[in-house]
Amino acid sequence: MSKRAVLEVIALDAEDAIAAQAGGADRLELVTDMAADGLTPTVATVAAIRAAVDIPVRVMLRLSDGFAAGDVSRVSRAAREVRDAGAQEFVLGFLDVDGGVDLAAVERVVEVLDGCRWTFHRAIDHAADRDALRKQLADLPGLDTYLTAGSAAGVDEGLPVLLAEASRAGEPGYEQQLLVGGGLRLDHVPRLRAAGIDAFHIGGAARPGGWEAPVSADAVRQWRHVLDVPDQPPTPSLGRQEDAAP
Repeated sequence: MSKRAVLEVIALDAEDAIAAQAGGADRLELVTDMAADGLTPTVATVAAIRAAVDIPVRVMLRLSDGFAAGDVSRVSRAAREVRDAGAQEFVLGFLDVDGGVDLAAVERVVEVLDGCRWTFHRAIDHAADRDALRKQLADLPGLDTYLTAGSAAGVDEGLPVLLAEASRAGEPGYEQQLLVGGGLRLDHVPRLRAAGIDAFHIGGAARPGGWEAPVSADAVRQWRHVLDVPDQPPTPSLGRQEDAAP
């Protein structure tokens, strides 16, 4: 467990981004409209954040609540626009009405990304067959991460799935990094780290004042410390449950 764990923080604007980086975040997930669980931000926001921080930023490609792709042409156009604004990494994930991966939609958007790295988000936790989804996506260019709680209900319910998938690392369909988020608490960290999981995603946990308040550098710093020293029990004030957004 000597490898430094990745800490990804949801940012809504440049103020969030600056605070997250100051607190020790390694990467940002950039979204807007958390009432819809995170949608594609404006071009202006992307440009402002790229100018404000120098850590990697993954931009959400999602135009409406839920996991249906909707108008794929609009999603592809949004991807081109944010790429032109400086985005180099992305987050996406689409399911069909039966809970299978909407492979055609994913492939169309990934083509626009032209090899950029991207995360398949928590749509995997709502999929009818996680293993089938992974194997269908295995060869898509740029896919290097799955954001998952192991269950649509969150990490408490999904912990056995997360541990099982971590044990399959390197198998076909399981080469990507597990980024754990959704109902994540600090007391989950030691067991996840012991299983070899080395990437964690927080949103509400970085905002003690709620989603109407900005990211707190101190809150991010507390998570950074626990990830770096996973065998040290978190204090009660740090045990807040994480949000379940994509």
